[in-house]
Amino acid sequence: MTRTLTAAQAVLVDFDGPLCNVFAGLPAQEVARKLSQIAADHDPELWGKLAEITNPLEVLALTYDFDRSVSGRVEEALISAEVEAVQVAGDPIAGSIEALTAIRESGRRIAVVTNNSTECVRRFLARHDLSDHVDAVVGRTLNRPDLMKPHPHALLQAAERLDVSPKECVLIGDSRTDIQAAHAAGGTAIGYANKARKRRVFVEADAEAIIERMRAIAHALS
Repeated sequence: MTRTLTAAQAVLVDFDGPLCNVFAGLPAQEVARKLSQIAADHDPELWGKLAEITNPLEVLALTYDFDRSVSGRVEEALISAEVEAVQVAGDPIAGSIEALTAIRESGRRIAVVTNNSTECVRRFLARHDLSDHVDAVVGRTLNRPDLMKPHPHALLQAAERLDVSPKECVLIGDSRTDIQAAHAAGGTAIGYANKARKRRVFVEADAEAIIERMRAIAHALS
């Protein structure tokens, strides 16, 4: 893992998982149901397709696929819910502040790259006095959920903002789609296995390294 980090000129960090448990205080299932209801209010046929989905981002993506005239309203509601959620999400993930600090002190640039909204990330960082710890925030492209990870769009944007080649970036993420996006962009990936079952997922996705605690990033750079 140390080799993967030291070979990178910039570190991209996913938000929900490595830095914040976004829906810890406002359950994702509750948000997903509200979004599904908003979609169904405008297109009743969508309720049967969305009612059982518990992931708000999946509701957004499927609404976009089924009826793009409705997805804009769902997007607006999701952004509001995300902003509300991070206000009650609790403290940053254990070890994440140490990780961000160590990355900056090593001379590497940092971007948060996420499928969540840019606004909710900025609110969370400001709330915890972490805004100065990152150089850029690249969130979900408005009204284009098809560009969410595993699409490399956000990672390529982050590399451009940091003025580095995508090949010089390593992404720290907690899902298969993070690993896929990093590789699609031409970079490397460190899987954050915050649940035991994820280790196998990351092995199968060919993550260059796997950690179980965010504090491991700081240790690797010390």
